[in-house]
Amino acid sequence: MRLRHIEVFEAIRRTGSLTEAAAALHISQPAASKLLAHAEAQLGFKLFERIKGRLIATREAEILAPEVGRVSQNLNSVRRLAASLRENPNGHLRVGCAPALGLGLLPAAVRASREDHPGLTFDIHTYHRAELLQGLLARELDLAITFDTGEDLPGLTRSELGHTQLVHLSREPGQGPIGLEALSNDTLIVLDARDASGAALQMALDAQALSLPVAIQVQTHYVACALVEAGCGQAIVDAITARVMLRPGMSLRPLKPALRVPIALLTRSRDPLPALCHDFIERLRRQCRDLDH
Repeated sequence: MRLRHIEVFEAIRRTGSLTEAAAALHISQPAASKLLAHAEAQLGFKLFERIKGRLIATREAEILAPEVGRVSQNLNSVRRLAASLRENPNGHLRVGCAPALGLGLLPAAVRASREDHPGLTFDIHTYHRAELLQGLLARELDLAITFDTGEDLPGLTRSELGHTQLVHLSREPGQGPIGLEALSNDTLIVLDARDASGAALQMALDAQALSLPVAIQVQTHYVACALVEAGCGQAIVDAITARVMLRPGMSLRPLKPALRVPIALLTRSRDPLPALCHDFIERLRRQCRDLDH
């Protein structure tokens, strides 16, 4: 299928009408009909059947639909990027970050970059780690910021931006550092052990032969913080997110001993970074240092 075939295929599936599909694509109805016929001839099977005046996708078309949809989405992304490059000659950065870092680390760096480079635009995606890696390898992202697990990443370069620490967040009053052993009777909200923060906590617990009762396991730090605010329990989360999400009536205490979690910058190994990327990365590093003080 050619790209124009994909466009008419998606338009007909969406509208159920050749006339409406043609209008959506800004072409004539005969032109849309010709494109559909050409696509079906190339494929060797029908894509739509007319039932009660509407065009309904055939079984073969329904099987094709998910893959065609992905191609269509990628095509739309290319168009948006091209439009942004045309309309914003001063630069455009596609940044991916872990959801927690999108709250506490990224905003200040983006603001400073836009203040120093008027016209600079951003396309920001908040993904979990696996999606960030996929986005980089597919060249959908220029760079990604995430908590570092230390694993080998073929095709990607990892560099440390800074680090955060794990903290105890609670609605119970308390001050000063708290040891993990003091939490043994608490009901906790923790990050999945596949997360870098969750893995760091689990390693520390194993080292002290501790087993904490876990009431709720979550995938994102800010969800853990929101659950604490709602009175669902006490959480071990990263300090950057905890400070952003801290509300009246909540206490934030560092752990003793401190548990550090590195923050990594990921880029493609073979692709040179433009000057704008280097500038933005330095702002991220400065922001990490500021948040650590």
